[in-house]
Amino acid sequence: MSSFSDSIQRLSIMIVPFLMAVIFHEFAHGFVASRWGDQTARDQGRLTLNPAPHIDPLGTLLLPMLMLFMGSGMLFGWARPVPINPTRFRKYRAGLFWVSLAGPAMNFILAAFSGIAFAAILKFMQPDFYLFDPLLQMTKASVLLNFSLGLFNLLPLPPLDGSKILEAFLPYNAMKIYESITPYSLYIFLALMFTGALSMILSPSVQFLSQFTLSQSIALFRIPLGLP
Repeated sequence: MSSFSDSIQRLSIMIVPFLMAVIFHEFAHGFVASRWGDQTARDQGRLTLNPAPHIDPLGTLLLPMLMLFMGSGMLFGWARPVPINPTRFRKYRAGLFWVSLAGPAMNFILAAFSGIAFAAILKFMQPDFYLFDPLLQMTKASVLLNFSLGLFNLLPLPPLDGSKILEAFLPYNAMKIYESITPYSLYIFLALMFTGALSMILSPSVQFLSQFTLSQSIALFRIPLGLP
């Protein structure tokens, strides 16, 4: 029973930061695409922060909840990709670069704001307030989740954002050869995950950036060292 209760508690802390991370990520892609001339996301009702159109039953709900209830230390999932049509960009390569970068950049922005919110709670909220600890844990989780999602999407593995950023600089023939990896990407990802290589690649950077963001936010608010 306690294990189930712990899982519910983890879910209540993680679910809001997770939903914000994946939904804002997809919104950013659609928003920047519209600035470059592609209105596909707007035309299909996806240029919105309303969670409903972005939710993927497997990637946004089932898989993250299963991982939390199984006690996984890692939370993995996704939202429905916002539809993008690069042929509509005013400039194909520049549009591809900035639209692809927009998702991870949004996650890094959210991580920074979450760090500031974490420090603001420490500074201004009374510790005996009943939401003090949950909000503190939620903002800290948001920092970790957003850095994790942002860095993961920068991996140069098609069709992740990092591969599209790289494609923006490749000659046409090289781009087509690179895209041919796509059918094997899932197997590459699973191999990286189950061998622990994915964690070795991402964890040091995620931990460093998260600690740096939290420490700088605490310094910004001039909070004495030694607080949680």
